Amino acid sequence: MVVLLVKIFFGKYVEVPLRDYFTPLLSTVLTKSGLASFLTLPQPSFLRLSFLPASMCLLLTACNNDSIPLAENQQLSDSQQQSGYCQTHQLPFSYTVCQIDQKYLLEHSDKLALKLFWRVADDNTNKDVKPIYTFEALKKNLSTNQVLLFAMNAGMYNSEFAPIGYTVMDSKQILSLNLNQGAGNFHLMPNGVFWWDDNGFYITESQVMSNMLQSGTTPKYATQSGPMLVINGKIHPQFNINSVSKKIRNGVGVCEKGMVKFVISDVPVNFYNFAQLFQKELQCDNALFLDGGVASALYAPNIQRQDIKKMGVMIGLVENR
Repeated sequence: MVVLLVKIFFGKYVEVPLRDYFTPLLSTVLTKSGLASFLTLPQPSFLRLSFLPASMCLLLTACNNDSIPLAENQQLSDSQQQSGYCQTHQLPFSYTVCQIDQKYLLEHSDKLALKLFWRVADDNTNKDVKPIYTFEALKKNLSTNQVLLFAMNAGMYNSEFAPIGYTVMDSKQILSLNLNQGAGNFHLMPNGVFWWDDNGFYITESQVMSNMLQSGTTPKYATQSGPMLVINGKIHPQFNINSVSKKIRNGVGVCEKGMVKFVISDVPVNFYNFAQLFQKELQCDNALFLDGGVASALYAPNIQRQDIKKMGVMIGLVENR
């Protein structure tokens, strides 16, 4: 069924059947605004209606060309419908954030789990096994009693879609910590590691992580990327607010009240503005850049989004039914 997603003042979307409720409203709006005479609406599986309190602007957007809507007959689980892990916001620029309460996640680890995924086989050390590549393949690779609640690309990779930084999956080290100097975003120091164990979720500078590993720290999952976006509440010192290098970017932050927030910009932004989003709007003391450009991707069924891209390591929240 075609639905309208209404973003109301407190930032959540409410699904309204388009056929039953929205057609008369849309017709009235277009007629009175003079748009009806020249505007031909696309035929997406959903429309997004956003109300911005400051200006009361009405924004209508369809699916992006590089993402696909979920099948109309695909049912969301109760937890997806009730929690709405992912939401899209328009200010300070258009972005989508998927967030989880790490305390809740740790207390319900028998039902919910944040994991990294790379190869089809359970043993990711087998080089003969191909990467999973896509969100669609990842969903098919899960057990029949598991549901993917959201997912995102989880770091940088080489031409063979293999990670280039420290990677740990299910307590098995796939790749050692990369402290090499070099070119590119990964080596824009300081870079860092997003990791977690049975006690919590953390973002740690790579040099500090090296010392922790030598002292016996054993992550359950870890992905290294770079650069750091926010370091102990401060924006990366090499970022330039006036930079004209703007791309779609995604990253992760460990934020106030124990929230872990995964963010993808829906418009091109520079590093400074992306980092500032984590620092000021999302209140994250530490945040890490995961990747950008054609590599950034999001699967978020509760907002009807599934980007179609090939990826290396992916990170996803899985529900065990």
